[in-house]
Amino acid sequence: MEPVTLTTERLSLRPFAASDAAAVHLACQEPDIPRWTSVPSPYHLQDAELFTGTTVPEGWRTDTSYTFAVLSRTDGSLVGSMVLVRLDQLHTPERQAELGYWTAKEQRGKGYTVEAARAVVRWAFADLGVERMEWLAEAGNEGSRAVARKVGFQMEGTLRAKLVAEGTRRDVWIGSLLPSDLPPAPAPDGSAGSLAHEHTPYLPYPG
Repeated sequence: MEPVTLTTERLSLRPFAASDAAAVHLACQEPDIPRWTSVPSPYHLQDAELFTGTTVPEGWRTDTSYTFAVLSRTDGSLVGSMVLVRLDQLHTPERQAELGYWTAKEQRGKGYTVEAARAVVRWAFADLGVERMEWLAEAGNEGSRAVARKVGFQMEGTLRAKLVAEGTRRDVWIGSLLPSDLPPAPAPDGSAGSLAHEHTPYLPYPG
């Protein structure tokens, strides 16, 4: 996949660059990010340099993860990270992907993460052909779940002992988003735009 850039009213989403390492390192000093994500702890500058300079571009090149730096269009500051993973199912009949994200502490509570997530999932549905987007988080991550719900994810339950972290098995919350769950995006002329719907017919269980 050739890296892409997405733009919203307040944000610019582009692949991380090596020049973002210092900002990523600073953001990931906040304890909640390593607590609820796979970010290493303690998080060193070398970790950020590896992430921005190697891991992110390699993910785009090999189609294993599409990671965006979420930036403020006002001042270019780092808002957070948004990623699509489990892309091995993108070109199978399942046509699924998983959305993940973290937000810098000082950028929380402004609606930025919801805004960025909506842009990424719309792109995934319309351009990548995703038919089911999943969200997973360790049970108890109320902040991540609140964002997912605002985006439109439907909570589906708890996966018991799904996650192994720090030598213990932990429960995971799971939610899903279908193209039909999102309202049409406004077209450039202000009219109601269209969003690609599922290519595979969906037969929901009536019970």
